[in-house]
Amino acid sequence: MGTIRIVWGTATGPTPMSSYDAALATANIHNYNLVSVSSVIPANATIDVVGEAPPLGPAGEKLTVVEARSTVAPEESGTATACLGWVRESDGPGIFYESSGTDPTAVRERVEDGLTAGRELRSWQFGDETYQAVSIESDAESYTTALVVAVYGNSTPIL
Repeated sequence: MGTIRIVWGTATGPTPMSSYDAALATANIHNYNLVSVSSVIPANATIDVVGEAPPLGPAGEKLTVVEARSTVAPEESGTATACLGWVRESDGPGIFYESSGTDPTAVRERVEDGLTAGRELRSWQFGDETYQAVSIESDAESYTTALVVAVYGNSTPIL
């Protein structure tokens, strides 16, 4: 049985990428190449909400992820917000939905709406929904990033 870890981070930086990299660092996944998948949770997975990832393998390898990310520029105002929600059958398959933006309420509502729509597409017996959101006020001097990431298992070689 594999583990999906839910991690998150917020940070600021002088460029959009440096802000993103710093947010990845607070989640401890900054030394990996992230490969996005479409959000289906395998039936045999355990979901562990940890905040910060443990070591997941050598630097430079790839991690399979579902990611919600918001980056706000210095000239913008608002709250960088990322939200990841999930629902699944008891010990069965499930789905993740992610959203991001500058309005925490709207971001959460989009995730709720996505999970509702995803449930309607499947004939699974879903349980309760779970959410993880993170927000950070924009910084007038720096780019500001918030992210929530579902990390599937450990890293694997990229080459």
